[in-house]
Amino acid sequence: MHSLTSLHTFGLSSSGNHVISIDSFDMLQKQFMNVTTDPFCILGGGSNTVFLDDYQGTIFKMALKGIQIEESDSEYLVTAAAGENWHQLVAYCMQQGINGLENLALIPGTVGAAPIQNIGAYGVEIERFIRRVDYFDLHAHSVKSLDREHCQFDYRDSIFKSQLAGQFIITQVVLALPKNWMAVTQYGELQNLTAPTPMDIFNKVVALRKSKLPDPIKIGNAGSFFKNPIIDKKLFTELQQEWPEIPNYPIDASNVKVPAAWLIDRLGFKGKKNGGIGCHPNQALVLFNDGTGTGEQLLQFARSIKSAVSHTFSINLENEVRLMDSQGLVTL
Repeated sequence: MHSLTSLHTFGLSSSGNHVISIDSFDMLQKQFMNVTTDPFCILGGGSNTVFLDDYQGTIFKMALKGIQIEESDSEYLVTAAAGENWHQLVAYCMQQGINGLENLALIPGTVGAAPIQNIGAYGVEIERFIRRVDYFDLHAHSVKSLDREHCQFDYRDSIFKSQLAGQFIITQVVLALPKNWMAVTQYGELQNLTAPTPMDIFNKVVALRKSKLPDPIKIGNAGSFFKNPIIDKKLFTELQQEWPEIPNYPIDASNVKVPAAWLIDRLGFKGKKNGGIGCHPNQALVLFNDGTGTGEQLLQFARSIKSAVSHTFSINLENEVRLMDSQGLVTL
């Protein structure tokens, strides 16, 4: 058995039968030459996966590396292998004078995981830059590609979490970054910046994330545990009558996004604990492991939050984090 504690940033004590590092395309093909019914898990940086229990399948650690940059008159095309660290890619691009990703700085994880979640922060989601996603089809045993329009991107969602779930391994991502850079500063504290440069935004985002989110090296966590729910305006209007101060971000003519952290904080969970699992005292959206937590404690605590939010606000919270038990994905 291999310890999984250091392979996921939540740091629960768990083990796995097999851990295999995929560091070349040839190795990827070899490992998946035949269709397998045995459970397996593709793991990037482990920042969005929590192993609740000992995992009975094989864990494939994505370690494909490589960055290529092509340039046209209007844009840069950045091709990055799935195992590249996301934040390091953002910083590397900026060092090359390639801007646009600065709002997505310091998001943990790998390049391959980024389109699956459609990662986003401070008013920007990765989908706006996706030109193409290449993946290994586990049934056809060949590489296929999807352009942005066919990835079915939505808030923290994509085709990789629905129709293609369990059928793919992303090998590389191609990003198109326009040379005509425009600052995106409409969200949160970025609005306080005056005529910022890309590096100004990068530095501000890094500072904000460090101030708001606990460092997983110091305390086990997986960042935002729940998605910010999107609700229809009718429900929002009803909630607003009882809680006039409820924050909101209009999505379209019919829907509104409300911060999950506000809902959780309003119900008094911030700073509370269940055994070794707690709700962070500075950021209610972050659940953490003090080093003694268990998978069962985490499930109990997360389910109690979900139940309370549903009971009080009639809102169904969804976990953003991938929860894995001995056989595979667990739902709250």
